[in-house]
Amino acid sequence: MANALETKLSNAKDVARKFLVEEITEQRVGEYLGFEVEGENVATHKFKCVDKAYVGWNWAVTLAVVDQSSEVTVSEILLLPGDGAILASSWIPWEQRVEPGDIGIGDVLPTAPDDIRLVPGYTGVDDLFDEKLTPEGWEVGLGRFRVLSVPGKDQTAIRWYEGDRGPRAAIAEAVTDKCVTCGFYVAISGSLGQSFGVCTNKFAADDAKVVSIDHGCGGHSEIVVDMHSIPTGGIVFDDNNLDTAEVSDEEVVEVEVAEIEEEDDDTEVEDLDLASDVIDESELDEADEEN
Repeated sequence: MANALETKLSNAKDVARKFLVEEITEQRVGEYLGFEVEGENVATHKFKCVDKAYVGWNWAVTLAVVDQSSEVTVSEILLLPGDGAILASSWIPWEQRVEPGDIGIGDVLPTAPDDIRLVPGYTGVDDLFDEKLTPEGWEVGLGRFRVLSVPGKDQTAIRWYEGDRGPRAAIAEAVTDKCVTCGFYVAISGSLGQSFGVCTNKFAADDAKVVSIDHGCGGHSEIVVDMHSIPTGGIVFDDNNLDTAEVSDEEVVEVEVAEIEEEDDDTEVEDLDLASDVIDESELDEADEEN
């Protein structure tokens, strides 16, 4: 059951509205939304905000009172989000917002001093046994203050293996030949070289990129085209539809003479071998009478 101070504060909604209007003008204050007790002598009255820039937000006027005989005073006026209010996304530190590939031209990304992916150079002997490597595979770190740590290498291996140049990439699943047997595959040094190398085929999509040993593509060095000739038949003439007709010798002679006359009008028949075949019929009649 509400005590006397709570009752006094709850009945002071008009006082709260008066303070609110004086502070932010009448046009921005909407309907009364209710009352909430904040403490023994503190309560908050809420009013709807009708400002178009703050849809879904509410005005909160916090009032206080010392005792039953004292006047109600205002402690603070706040604008609080209500149902349907548009809120900014939760704050995420910048180092957690950066994603792989975000570093572009001119960008600088500092590395934390305690980055677990790195260990100081000239050390890491204990990691040597964790990695199960030979001394040749251990990065001494000459010329570098820090080198990859075991967690750093594990993270890198997982990221590369599960990426677009791992065995589950669509281009790798479409072929049977893998990078480990390709002449264009060049292994990298260190422990990562046990599972990864660099593609050197300039025609491949992964040229100059790190690929896993069980990655693959259509540019494998051992893909050889079987060149062979295709046998062809001889020339065939279709003579089933040829038009044939018998031609007499006289017709042949007439055609040949006509062609010759078209070529040279001055050519005499006597100049041709055909002259011996021309017979004068009048001479034949005279010979019959004499016989």
